[in-house]
Amino acid sequence: MPTFRPGDVIVANLPGAVQAKRRPGIVLSTVAYHAGHPDIIVGVITTNTATASTATDHILKDWQAASLLQPSAFRTYIGTPLQSDCRIIGHLSPRDWQAIQKAIRSAIDFGPYP
Repeated sequence: MPTFRPGDVIVANLPGAVQAKRRPGIVLSTVAYHAGHPDIIVGVITTNTATASTATDHILKDWQAASLLQPSAFRTYIGTPLQSDCRIIGHLSPRDWQAIQKAIRSAIDFGPYP
């Protein structure tokens, strides 16, 4: 089984607004997480870039270098497919990975417990 790393672009059955389908996603979980769990934590990628218009989304700048076939956007829409169901197709550029981390921080509160 491959070693999944944060920022890897994978293909798996991932959730969508209407139904799950085979689509690309971005690995968000760590190597330490993968060592103890059968799944990986991913955010979905969509080719519907017009809907990626909030602070929790990111239109990929280097989508071709990430081995995607068309302009795409990251959505902070989380899924947990099994590692065995995922196939790595590429890896994000540093600037896209940094922008996705910012989008995730906009969606999920990592501040002190209130």
